[in-house]
Amino acid sequence: MVNDMITDKQQILSLLAQVPDPEVPVLSVIDLGIVRDVIFLGEKNIEVIITPTYSGCPAMDVISMEIKMILLEHGFKKVTVTSILSPAWTTDWMSEAGKEKLKVFGIAPPNATQSICDAKLFAEEEAIQCPHCQSYNTRLISQFGSTACKALFKCNNCLDPFDYFKCH
Repeated sequence: MVNDMITDKQQILSLLAQVPDPEVPVLSVIDLGIVRDVIFLGEKNIEVIITPTYSGCPAMDVISMEIKMILLEHGFKKVTVTSILSPAWTTDWMSEAGKEKLKVFGIAPPNATQSICDAKLFAEEEAIQCPHCQSYNTRLISQFGSTACKALFKCNNCLDPFDYFKCH
């Protein structure tokens, strides 16, 4: 427990950067961009606003608990974690450092902009870079990977399968 009360929003965000995503533990909730706001509600009372990566994300209960735990450990007496669905989370909210961590971990990060953008039903697939050998010679195996927010790809060069963090 810390004796000095934290009253700076940046200090809170630094603490929350220690809260990992239980599905992709190399990312923090700050890397993911799911922490939307921190509101001081009075002495030792704080609210953290979060947005799930998609509605129904099973990791949100664990994330909420971890946020509460770290803030309680640092002197807050009442911690409220509020989940909001609007505006919907987007991969644009992920930090560049988080995207790099995904790549090092072996998950292809979301592309900044789709290389193929077509609303047609059977449009050509987006080119996804293999995080292992950097080749774009990859193919989609399944729209759903290890979690619903990722797709499963396979590299045609190194033959390794990999998850791709889908754009939202």
